[in-house]
Amino acid sequence: MFGFLRKLWGTIRRPSVHYSLGGLTMGGFIMGVIFWGGFNTALELTNTETFCTGCHEMRDNVFAELKTTIHYSNRSGVRATCPDCHVPHEWTPKIARKMQASKEVWGKIFGTINTREKFLERRLDLAQHEWARLKANDSLECRNCHSAESMDITRQSPRAADFHERLLFTGEKTCIDCHKGIAHELPNMKEAMLEGSVVLSSAQAAASDDLHDYLNQHAQP
Repeated sequence: MFGFLRKLWGTIRRPSVHYSLGGLTMGGFIMGVIFWGGFNTALELTNTETFCTGCHEMRDNVFAELKTTIHYSNRSGVRATCPDCHVPHEWTPKIARKMQASKEVWGKIFGTINTREKFLERRLDLAQHEWARLKANDSLECRNCHSAESMDITRQSPRAADFHERLLFTGEKTCIDCHKGIAHELPNMKEAMLEGSVVLSSAQAAASDDLHDYLNQHAQP
């Protein structure tokens, strides 16, 4: 084995007999451009709603829920697609998210949520992972479209303006703290709290339900 590696290294470091240094450099540059273009094209193809909803697990569950919300259909005609909310726009966070999402391929292969019953059984666990991710990155995907600097709270309801001024603008809370369930149905939060899988006080659980109902009734783009 050692002899093979030494021979391989000798071949790699030996000067080229038939090609000039300039030719090899130019060839390497062209191949790099082709590789980068192919890699980036493939990456962007996975950042489309068509790709995300290509399997029935997503199409029949979370995508069906999204279609009933204001993020999908609204008076201004602006739609948030799957990658808008689940994939960061910046390169480094995007690659990190893609690596993290590669684990979902195994879920597809082994049928982790291939029925409605399995999906509902794991809904809370799936939601908690996404909430934790958004909490950790300060709701980065939300802030790709929404910003505190551009928010005119005088055009919001008194209640929403109060929440934003006291909690969001001060940095005490981030978007996902209050906007769980804004695009997909919430798991049974009270039941989860009783089981101990979600650590919420009774007041927090009630506030979460109350805010969710309010947003569904009054949210505007």
